[in-house]
Amino acid sequence: MSNFISDCINGDALLSEIDDYVDQWHESNSEFEIHEYLGMSIKEYALYVEDDSYLAIIVTAKREKTNIDEIINTHLSMAARSNDQSKSERLERWLKDEGLLEK
Repeated sequence: MSNFISDCINGDALLSEIDDYVDQWHESNSEFEIHEYLGMSIKEYALYVEDDSYLAIIVTAKREKTNIDEIINTHLSMAARSNDQSKSERLERWLKDEGLLEK
């Protein structure tokens, strides 16, 4: 089955087109949950809903057939070295959510 993630990987969709896929799901009689329809796990979909900037990371993980946590860890380790306060706050929030830092 073709889905948003596989279409992105194949170059048939852009990240900015995700809303079109969500609209298609709403208009369909699909037996799939929205995360399945888009080609994401529940965790990946939750990350996307929390912060849509995770979408590129999700596609990267799927393309590289890598666990999403590995990609996030790499991404966030770079953010930790950043001067961007929002990236540092995102890192702290993720570490707390994953139980790796006390709340």
